Amino acid sequence: MTLWRSEYSRETAAPEPVELLVGGIATGVGSWPGTDPLEAAATIIGELPALPHLVELPERGIGADMIGRVSALLVDLRFDSTTRGYRLADRRTNVSRRARDFLQADLDALEEAWETAGLAGTGHVIKIQSAGPLTLAAEVELPGGHRILTDHGAVRDLSESLAEGLSRHAAEIRKRLGAEVIIQLDEPQLDTVLEGALQGPSILNTIRALPEPDALHILDTVINAQSAPVLLHTCASRPRLTTLGRTAAAAISFDASTITTADLDALGEIIDSGKKIALGLTPAEPPTAPITWRDVAEPAARLIDRLGFPRTTLSTQILVTPACGLAAAPLSWARKALALSADVARAFTEDPEWSPQ
Repeated sequence: MTLWRSEYSRETAAPEPVELLVGGIATGVGSWPGTDPLEAAATIIGELPALPHLVELPERGIGADMIGRVSALLVDLRFDSTTRGYRLADRRTNVSRRARDFLQADLDALEEAWETAGLAGTGHVIKIQSAGPLTLAAEVELPGGHRILTDHGAVRDLSESLAEGLSRHAAEIRKRLGAEVIIQLDEPQLDTVLEGALQGPSILNTIRALPEPDALHILDTVINAQSAPVLLHTCASRPRLTTLGRTAAAAISFDASTITTADLDALGEIIDSGKKIALGLTPAEPPTAPITWRDVAEPAARLIDRLGFPRTTLSTQILVTPACGLAAAPLSWARKALALSADVARAFTEDPEWSPQ
């Protein structure tokens, strides 16, 4: 799925399509250490000038983590908390109110930082994140204690609610910032859903594997409902690239260190199809020894070589990100990780034939 923004030539006044989701830039995965949304927003905009993102600050607790935050986005659905996590509620709860309050505080902080940076009304691009429908269906319970994934009707309702809620969220950000939007869907539970590895309320209650065609339909229900390009992210130890590549997402995002020889064909097909790859190259935690941007960049160059694509692919189809979210990292390393990612993307763009040698 590709979204085009029309700009007009001063000479001809004819529309000139500009692709929003481009290669050769750096962005973050989503989460960030700390609890101050204004400080986080200012840091992200400063370190990731090409594609900043609306940060998630899970240290604030219930309603601010990846799953609870979605309660602020859903239409006509809301969450409550349990000892195991979250479940659907039939009325507005303290959890849903906290999630909305956190999200509004984040948006207010982002708008202030956006204006301070001189970006208001410029049409600059920003990325927003949300847990995807499969992960939500796997993590959130029905009122009776079973996972949403066990009820086909509930999964449909959740997917449709998320699709509408994300559309409204993106529209609000466009209006408030005068910005264009890219949407990231996080699906860390994709593997467990497809493998049937989820457990029910008791050890004797198992949940059947979801067939891949059903999973693709659920994902595309949300993706195709958006007027913004969608980036599909997974932090799984073995990303299912074949499945991810079959979705309608405009880009796929994963930790580069998880790729094995067995994944090369699927990855090559994704790149060959024209989809972008957001490659998690920078460590999400401080390394044991100092590293440079060249150390971070080298695996990407080696990977492109193994796939048989020209090095220019690094500047046309590869985005650079940390390996995963940075919420657990020390703040000093989180900032360093973004700076390294930006340096790598800059090297790929300024020297399309860049080589680690």
